[in-house]
Amino acid sequence: MSAEAKVSRVPSYRRHKATGQAVVTLSGRDLYLGRYNSKHSRAEYNRLVGEWIANGCEMPQEADNITIVEMLAKWWIHAKQHYRRNGKPTSSLQSFRQLLKPLRETYGHTPAAAFGPLALKAFRDQFVAQGRSRNYVNRSVGRIKQVFKWAVAEELVQPSVYQALACVGALQRGRTTARETEGVLPVAASVVDATLPHLPTVVADMVRFQRLTGARPTEVCTIRPADVDRNGPVWRYVPQEHKTEHHNRQRVIFIGPKAQAILSPYLLRHEDEFCFCPCDSERTRRADRHEARQTPMSCGNKPGSNRKRNPKRGAGSHYTKDSYNRAVCRACELAFEMPVELRKKSKNETNEGRQARDKAARKWRREYTWCPSQLRHSAATEIRRLYGLEAAQVTLGHSKADVTQIYAERDFDKAAEVMAKIG
Repeated sequence: MSAEAKVSRVPSYRRHKATGQAVVTLSGRDLYLGRYNSKHSRAEYNRLVGEWIANGCEMPQEADNITIVEMLAKWWIHAKQHYRRNGKPTSSLQSFRQLLKPLRETYGHTPAAAFGPLALKAFRDQFVAQGRSRNYVNRSVGRIKQVFKWAVAEELVQPSVYQALACVGALQRGRTTARETEGVLPVAASVVDATLPHLPTVVADMVRFQRLTGARPTEVCTIRPADVDRNGPVWRYVPQEHKTEHHNRQRVIFIGPKAQAILSPYLLRHEDEFCFCPCDSERTRRADRHEARQTPMSCGNKPGSNRKRNPKRGAGSHYTKDSYNRAVCRACELAFEMPVELRKKSKNETNEGRQARDKAARKWRREYTWCPSQLRHSAATEIRRLYGLEAAQVTLGHSKADVTQIYAERDFDKAAEVMAKIG
């Protein structure tokens, strides 16, 4: 029976004839409230029923008895409702899923009250041994603490359990064996220019547009004509959804003349359609293949004759940040001539050979490829250099300047120029 059905039948306030007390039955348990029809018993009834409804029409479990797997099951019901945007699950839900699965397998039958700092450190060491980065490990530990904090608020565990876990500090750079990762840096203009000729026309325009506006990759992918206010010399783009909307913040992206020239042809669509559509890229790709065809039209398949009626995959209504990133990565492989032996699998390749090839391919991509999020860093750095930190903060849509400093690299040339004169 659903919680809504249970709430529609609130347990009644009754008189227990044998003792003369008031009683209410919650989740199959009779709870005595005191003398029947007294002020105290009525108040106790309202309190117990209110807590019962707030707990999903179930009696709160004793904090000392609940296990990790039982706590995670209750938290997952909450998470599926909480981590949603416009009716769809967010990426945070998948991140929690990947983290809590090993926690459930390792400590599932452990009482939640017995999961202390030493257990958390031991679980953290498993990620370090797997080669996870220090930032990933710290994020994972923070998410586990977040689950226990929620459990305290639901009276599933004692506050002392969360307080003990909160004492486990984050791994620090240079003081741990966890792998370090490089921060996201701006991408050089020469590298972007070398990649553009190898991109589909639509994706190339997305790169140029993002380069000028400093928008997030998802904001570029989901722009629609209806979202763009074209009144005035500078257009205003208000995304339908954005990263910080759950903080009740508005995101406005300003589009100048250069970006307007790139976007204008795509605004001729219906106002509710997405501007940058993969269907256009696929149509262009097929046309290019047809132009390069060497087989006479009287031989072989004609255009459109060998398509599947119900293909498993097709071009979507708009690019996603992942498909956008893959398109850029493929263009980098062509622009910077990735070795063929790293891209293609050989016929007699063994499992060990495949793993070695994948490792070499990842190393090559780390050195030669870039991702669309780096364009945002490049725009932030350029705006900060020309107009200062506050201008970069407003353009990128950050509420605090210290967040902008992560995106915008400092211009050390100015410091060098100053010291050349006075140092």
